[in-house]
Amino acid sequence: MSLQYVETALRKCVAPEFVFGIGARKMAGKYAKNLGTRKLLIVTDPGVILTGWLKDVTNSLNAENLAYVIFDNVVPNPRDFNVSAGVQMYREHKCDGIVSVGGGSPMDCAKGIGIVVSNMQNILDFEGVDKIRYPLPPLIFIPTTAGTSADVSQFAIINDSTRHVKVAIISKSIVPDVSLIDPETTLSMDVALSIYTGLDALTHAFEAYVSNANSAITDIYAIEAIDLLYRFLPKVVANQEDMEARASIMMASLLAGLAFSNASLGIVHAMAHSLGGWLDLPHGLCNAILLDKAVKYNFPYASHRYISIASHMGISCKTLTSKEWANAFLEELIHFKDTLGLTQSLSVLGVHVKDIEHLSLMALKDACIVTNPHMPTQHDIEEIFNDAL
Repeated sequence: MSLQYVETALRKCVAPEFVFGIGARKMAGKYAKNLGTRKLLIVTDPGVILTGWLKDVTNSLNAENLAYVIFDNVVPNPRDFNVSAGVQMYREHKCDGIVSVGGGSPMDCAKGIGIVVSNMQNILDFEGVDKIRYPLPPLIFIPTTAGTSADVSQFAIINDSTRHVKVAIISKSIVPDVSLIDPETTLSMDVALSIYTGLDALTHAFEAYVSNANSAITDIYAIEAIDLLYRFLPKVVANQEDMEARASIMMASLLAGLAFSNASLGIVHAMAHSLGGWLDLPHGLCNAILLDKAVKYNFPYASHRYISIASHMGISCKTLTSKEWANAFLEELIHFKDTLGLTQSLSVLGVHVKDIEHLSLMALKDACIVTNPHMPTQHDIEEIFNDAL
């Protein structure tokens, strides 16, 4: 993608230091030592421990004579009480830094723990944008999935266990100090998780590119991520041992993360957060089901942006009308999902018509809705939910 112009409006772009490549996970000890830590809280989950990746990380800490304790009380869609339990362990063991090894759930939980130990308030008090007053302890993240991008973003998503709502916390304070992005760790993902997380990354890139807070900088990240995902996600599904394809998807996740962290997201994530909070559904799968339905709604308000995306998906006939572009783009997007085996609907996941009013109200209150190309009404969101049933 070449820039057609250089904008002069003020833009801020936040990114962590990151190391990308096979073996990056084994550098955790050196970075922890450089950051001056002496005892680390490792935030992970039982599934990650079984993969063996954590052992490589603890070996690197042992090599630098650094002490650590392991906190693995993390569930998918991490709850506020998971954060509280992690805070308690951090304080009891007098830790001074955090390492997170895992997917989006351990990383979001680790961010929540860091927020609370430094700011001495309930994690739910930080819902919204820039509510964090004091800096977090050093954060070192090692992602083991390719899609959530919590390792590079300004976002943390925590489930309020009382209200059954996912709370979005957005602040540059929760961008990790360093992310060690090792594509080899994604070999432990099965086909389904590879698809869900890959389509989560695609949704990040789509929403960042059409966001009303996009910039020339985030556009470059988003378009390259889309290109990589479109070419290499089917290859990962066809051959899970294909390291070139795995590395390409991990790079796409990184780029999509840098894009949405700085341009924010939109209606898909607002609706997926609502589903995940209320019904405890897999985030990546919710995004994947909703993506084409949301594109259909958004297309009239960001047609030139979607046409640019479409050109990277092989749709390049310049004689098409805007409506024909929309139809061709949606057909290709649905076909892409079908080739990956992603054919589920929300009804299969247990979503019912009676849930839609509440889910729509929650989505309308989500922070991500603000940067959608067009501000939807409750009725608009209800229609998208109905379309996805």
